[in-house]
Amino acid sequence: MSEVLETVMLVCFGLSWPINVWKNAKAKTAKNMSLRFILLIVAGYAAGIIAKIHSGTVSYVLAVYILNLIIVAVNVPVYFVNRRHDRYDAQEKLSARSRIVRSEAV
Repeated sequence: MSEVLETVMLVCFGLSWPINVWKNAKAKTAKNMSLRFILLIVAGYAAGIIAKIHSGTVSYVLAVYILNLIIVAVNVPVYFVNRRHDRYDAQEKLSARSRIVRSEAV
């Protein structure tokens, strides 16, 4: 029974991660993302996986932990891609400002 309840908890918690990855990828900005938070969640799932293996209670619950870990880990490259977008956008704004200042000086 405890494995069923643990699986329900993991599934309920895990359903938010694909939505989060989609939202972050679509936003194309890292402004509302936290790499530390993502890595903390990854570490938590890794600890859960290690605990299952170490205690010898390997079951289908382990597969849910691994699935959640993979989905959360997808947020790491999304974060870096979005940071690149942010840097590019900042450079574009800076370039636009300097063009405006130069045109006003003429």
